[in-house]
Amino acid sequence: MKSLDGLKFAEMVQMGSHHLSQNADYVDALNVFPVPDGDTGTNMNLSMTSGAKETAAKAEASIGKTSQALSKGLLMGARGNSGVILSQLFRGFGKAIEKEDTVDSVKLAQAFQYGVETAYKAVMKPVEGTILTVAREAAEQAVIAAKNNDNVIEVMEETLKAAQASLERTPELLPVLKEVGVVDSGGQGLVYVYEGFLASLKGEALPEKTEIKSMDDLVSAEHHSAQDFMDTSDIEFGYCTEFMVRFEDDKKPFVEAEFREDMSHFGDSLLVISDDEVVKIHVHSETPGEVIAYGHQYGELVKIKVDNMRQQHTAIVGTEEKPKVKKVPYAIVTVAMGKGIKELLESVGAAYVIEGGQTMNPSTEDIVKAVKEVGAERVLILPNNKNIIMAAQQAAEILEIEAAVVPTKTIPQGFAALLAFNTEASVEKNAAAMTAAIDGVKTGQITFAVRDTSIDGIEIHKDDFMSMAEGKIVKASPSLKEAAEYLVDQIVDEDAEIITILYGEDATKQQVDDLVAYIEAHYGDAEVEVHNGKQPLYPFILSVE
Repeated sequence: MKSLDGLKFAEMVQMGSHHLSQNADYVDALNVFPVPDGDTGTNMNLSMTSGAKETAAKAEASIGKTSQALSKGLLMGARGNSGVILSQLFRGFGKAIEKEDTVDSVKLAQAFQYGVETAYKAVMKPVEGTILTVAREAAEQAVIAAKNNDNVIEVMEETLKAAQASLERTPELLPVLKEVGVVDSGGQGLVYVYEGFLASLKGEALPEKTEIKSMDDLVSAEHHSAQDFMDTSDIEFGYCTEFMVRFEDDKKPFVEAEFREDMSHFGDSLLVISDDEVVKIHVHSETPGEVIAYGHQYGELVKIKVDNMRQQHTAIVGTEEKPKVKKVPYAIVTVAMGKGIKELLESVGAAYVIEGGQTMNPSTEDIVKAVKEVGAERVLILPNNKNIIMAAQQAAEILEIEAAVVPTKTIPQGFAALLAFNTEASVEKNAAAMTAAIDGVKTGQITFAVRDTSIDGIEIHKDDFMSMAEGKIVKASPSLKEAAEYLVDQIVDEDAEIITILYGEDATKQQVDDLVAYIEAHYGDAEVEVHNGKQPLYPFILSVE
């Protein structure tokens, strides 16, 4: 096969999506974290399924137009960081061939390469040994193969072989993978997509589904996914700065590589997207004024927006039925699991609470729809889970209103931010106040293990209760009482003023009373607040202020 058109590419997408779907459970099992979550396999499957659906509906003979349909579907359906990264890979892929009716082996390889470049650019601190590495090394081999081979099928074969080899090397790049003897879950998901692509090109049946013999075969350790680079502790720059520059002939000539390099010195989470007329910039910086001044050298400034990312904003009105929605200055769209937590968030100002969290990550499209239903002039999105942050950021970029993501990782952070909001203060002053509020919150959680494992020297057995302080597992015990009391001792100190307990649907009244009694006996100077969060999976969520 010397060339590839849009209709054949649409068939490849369908088979890649189907193969990933068949093996989503296996990819989930590779995601080395013993908390019962959906995570990588589920997120990549839902994202790819959305892309495949859009592709099937809008496939054309032009591969450029078909690839744009895939890009749009992936963008809107992206869930979790693995799904967002997958969407960026094919966003760049589609951009590289958007004007092509067909592609030969060279252009196909170049499209894979451009997709990798796009994905890396979207991640300020790429983690090697993840899906990014697998995609990069596969694309590099595709480019090499295409130089000497004009057969599209054979180049795809080389691409897949390189991806599989790269996947096998991921434990050498991520110590946690090597420790437990597994490969990267996101990289495995991408390999399944490429296997589907090749099977379609060759007219062969898909490879057999990978069976999970037992969870013991996939011993778990600390969560390693590519989203770990987005930890709040890694983000040093507080102002989410977004604007566009419309190029002008009498201003400095625009060279994207030079522009991106200069912009990278202002902060992190940099995204630069340009065409012949404009460039859009997204960067997190402590000096937004300097960022904007730099961009002004190239032309007219358009759609300037600066928000403090660590801030949480509350809605001043609740949601109404869509036909009756009135525009309001601010609204908060947030994510939570548990009817009680939802009601509490709404009681302190959240305009819309999307149902989701550890086991169910809302997609970019879910978040966009929620924001539109609220009908606010400006919106802040609180993901309350680190695996939802990238989908939320992608939603913020799509929205046509002023929108920003506050990268909250826990429910207590969300509450603290909401309570610090002042409807009379400016956005900037609210941002400062909310940042201070988040910095003063410690979070603890109790959940249960779904399999045996060992993490940081802690032996964990299936059904043990795990104490998690600020996201790190610090103890495992068959006793909920013991695990909860140990967690309290880890996160409460002499400066604690308020200790809040959110108890879940699996916690009994006696267990709640026992925990309250322990806190009052050992930390009597602190005020204890108790709320029925009705959340699944987590008998207790604790916050200390």
